[in-house]
Amino acid sequence: MLNLKNKSLMLQGTGSSVGKSILTAALCRIFKEDGYKVAPFKSQNMALNSYITDEGLEMGRAQVVQAEASGQKPSVLMNPILLKPTTDKKCQVILNGKVYDNLSAIDYHNFKPRLKELIKDAYEKLSSDNDIVVLEGAGSPAEINLRENDLVNMGMAEISDSPVVLIGDIDRGGVFASLYGTIMLLTEEERKRVKGVIINKFRGDVEILKPGIKMLEDLIDIPVLGVIPYMDVQIEDEDSLAERFQRKEKKNGEINVEVLYLPHVSNFTDFNVFETQTDVNLRYVMRGESIGEPDILIIPGSKNTIEDLIYLRNSGLEEQILRLNRAGKVIVGICGGYQILGRKIKDPYGTESGIDEINGLGLLNTETVFEKNKTTTQIEGEILNINNGILEKIKSHSIKGYEIHMGQTKLLDDASPFLKITKRLEDYVEVLDGAVNKKGNVFGTYIHGVFDNIGFTREILNKVRELKGLGKLESSIESFEDFKEREYKKLAKIVRDNINMEKIYEIVNGD
Repeated sequence: MLNLKNKSLMLQGTGSSVGKSILTAALCRIFKEDGYKVAPFKSQNMALNSYITDEGLEMGRAQVVQAEASGQKPSVLMNPILLKPTTDKKCQVILNGKVYDNLSAIDYHNFKPRLKELIKDAYEKLSSDNDIVVLEGAGSPAEINLRENDLVNMGMAEISDSPVVLIGDIDRGGVFASLYGTIMLLTEEERKRVKGVIINKFRGDVEILKPGIKMLEDLIDIPVLGVIPYMDVQIEDEDSLAERFQRKEKKNGEINVEVLYLPHVSNFTDFNVFETQTDVNLRYVMRGESIGEPDILIIPGSKNTIEDLIYLRNSGLEEQILRLNRAGKVIVGICGGYQILGRKIKDPYGTESGIDEINGLGLLNTETVFEKNKTTTQIEGEILNINNGILEKIKSHSIKGYEIHMGQTKLLDDASPFLKITKRLEDYVEVLDGAVNKKGNVFGTYIHGVFDNIGFTREILNKVRELKGLGKLESSIESFEDFKEREYKKLAKIVRDNINMEKIYEIVNGD
């Protein structure tokens, strides 16, 4: 074991979706297994998947996954800037876990020089408390039009004085050209930082690849540190989202769960747990597709709820949802999906759109108003005693999760709440969450991660099985946390077996 302290390694890629996030998680776990205190860092993350820390601060979920792999609690120091797109041209800018403003692309570009000290401060605090920090870049460092004021690729490598390993994705084709082209577009000083190359997502016999590897090394004078095979690991990976959503093969499960892939979908990781259950077929209903015959339909979170409601209306999906409701199928809304299920949504301050008011689907007797301030808190709660439908007699399960929402939803007339909150940050005093319709087949909640509570989820699935005349099943996993831990170990082993870790340690140590 080397005597390392305040060391770093940065993973950059030839483009988006080459595997930076998951390889960062893999190296974090390997360093942890080798006895080092390690933490991930991404200066700026653009994602609609976010998480709330113990302190009520918001950060990207990719860094949460990497923190879990590191054996550390997530901290906004690991992701000081989070950009959440609200439209094609505007983003909600979150700095150190708190909303700063909604900015256009050009306004944010002009704002970036002022963020260097914020990023530097976060990195130095994280580095001072760890042996190794594994940094992740974004997109490609060869975006020459964005090099000025770069804070996330070579600009961040300069701030942290980190050696760089460049990742290329062979599965999409052209990996040698993309690696060579990226290196050649870097400045001479930037090229000096690149100490190694990794080829990711390889399928086949690596012996066939070796002549190409030798030619590439001769051309760029940088060693190839490993060829990582295409991996079947069930870990949240932002770089593989397209593959997850487009997956069409079905398991031989008896229960069909469908999730509407909204144009501004957020926190879609809320539904990964369904993939661990052997009797569940999970499908995302993509743009242009119709809803099938689901036993459970889920409307997920959204960063622009009103625009996504209009999408459901104009695409014909609204009528399909109403048809499912008339048939008594289970319909669930999470966060923005919960708001969509209500009678009315109001946006008096233009928080998410330019539309002041719009009718919802009307399946829950609720009304939502978007406020100026965002609710961000972890919660613990208990399912309330519901007298009918899918939630009947499900009341003993403790629920953990987190809230991220600008809207505040009130129950109208005799609407029934879904959850009693027993613990949350002191700033938020409301004790009830969500709503359930009278038939008990439609419910909504603000709680992200509600399905990660496997006891609750398994009971819902067994209620569906009962309705279909099927016997009950035990969960395929003991807990979602234990399942993820096994997958992190699996990931680390695959990467360790296919990478030159001795050379990685030399790079980290500055040898």
